[in-house]
Amino acid sequence: MSRITEVFKNGKAFIPFVTAGDPNLEITEQLIYKMEEAGADLIEIGIPFSDPVAEGIVIQKADERALSSGTTTDKIFDMVLRARKKSGVPLAFMTYLNPIFVYGKERFIKKASKCGIDALIVPDMPFEEKSELLPFCTENNIDLICLIAPTSKERISKIASEAQGFVYCVSSLGVTGVRSEFAVDLKEMVSLVKSVKDIPCAIGFGISTPEQAKAMSEFSDGVIVGSAVVKIVEQYGEKCLEPVFDYVSEIKKAIL
Repeated sequence: MSRITEVFKNGKAFIPFVTAGDPNLEITEQLIYKMEEAGADLIEIGIPFSDPVAEGIVIQKADERALSSGTTTDKIFDMVLRARKKSGVPLAFMTYLNPIFVYGKERFIKKASKCGIDALIVPDMPFEEKSELLPFCTENNIDLICLIAPTSKERISKIASEAQGFVYCVSSLGVTGVRSEFAVDLKEMVSLVKSVKDIPCAIGFGISTPEQAKAMSEFSDGVIVGSAVVKIVEQYGEKCLEPVFDYVSEIKKAIL
């Protein structure tokens, strides 16, 4: 059984996201320890990219800050390797096809595995093209996470049947970012996945408050929060560790 599947064995999972290198990689490493301590079950590490098509302004700006602070893919690998010596929390990379292809598909995935990455999330990779990466992920024991959105409709069953680790359910149309409105058919979307395959479903895109997280967790297996965490990092900079710890603790308590 993959470590990602294990994440969902002990109740509802909380999955926070952080942009690697914002404000710098030393803080990102410390954030991994702090979020794990606060109860994070799986941590998504965003690899900064100049054209993050699925991201709203908050994460776009974080990517810009990370890139301007000299963050590179190799430096992120080194940071994860260091973090792995102290942290046992499952880790997922969230990135785009371009950085993976530029680095070299096989080389990127092999190196991610050696660093201790458990899963890979690639929001701009159509499900139909997952064979570009899947063989390398399988070979290196990394779960390639499938995303489904309210627009996936008749494709949901097909995606669910081939999903591994967990299914990332996109809560609404558009890009990432804090919001107050979510797709009304989320519950139906999760039910459809479950009817096809017994696989955990985590909901992400836009969740920011403990109340929203609690509401989503009532019919899913976990919640993913990105922009709200990244906003705290933006606000506090290098002093973000305690505020992020407090926020992660609060969300984790809300979904227990």
